[in-house]
Amino acid sequence: MKNMLAAIGAASICLLAAGLGSTAGAQGIDTQGRPVKSITPIFGQLVMFSVPAGFQVGHEQTQGSQYIREMVRQGETLDQWTQMITVTGFQGLSANPNATPQGFAAMLAGRYKNACASTFAAKEVASPTINGQPAFIAWISCGTAPGGGHSESAVIMAIKGTSDFYTLQWAERGPASAQPLAFDATVWNDRVAQLDPVRLCPIVPGERAPYPSCVDQK
Repeated sequence: MKNMLAAIGAASICLLAAGLGSTAGAQGIDTQGRPVKSITPIFGQLVMFSVPAGFQVGHEQTQGSQYIREMVRQGETLDQWTQMITVTGFQGLSANPNATPQGFAAMLAGRYKNACASTFAAKEVASPTINGQPAFIAWISCGTAPGGGHSESAVIMAIKGTSDFYTLQWAERGPASAQPLAFDATVWNDRVAQLDPVRLCPIVPGERAPYPSCVDQK
């Protein structure tokens, strides 16, 4: 079962154009337990970030104008997980002049709040730029997620690419709480840092993994 933010985002957004398939690039788990750079062509750009040690791909799919890849910790599954890293892409959304990363995150937060109104919490984390493109990072949490058996919190980075929107999410499940959870800046800022470097790069015709034009980009 995918994390709440990924499920909400995929169910909530309708885009105009039919999507082209994406293929996973340089990604995986280092045999020595080190983070690995993941570079994947997702619609109009290459999306690069660091996969922390111990995560493996559990699901990847392009369906129409939406892309999703979910990674869970080794030994966990898409149904039973404690942490999940999710990448999503929404083709053509950047063509909407009213679409902003902050607005995108607010839309997700609003739907998250509807799922757990009494235990919802959220906090703005940062408003960076990624290769000159605007981005927005927020933390969103349900003390008691739907189903009642656990809490679910996530830090989400929304990025407005040259033609498409992307999100990068790190979600965590824990014990259910009858009260909203408190934002732990040390934990969540560290997780954002572990995903760095995050980059959006042009797709170079004919270039294949490991996509040196993106790896070597300064």
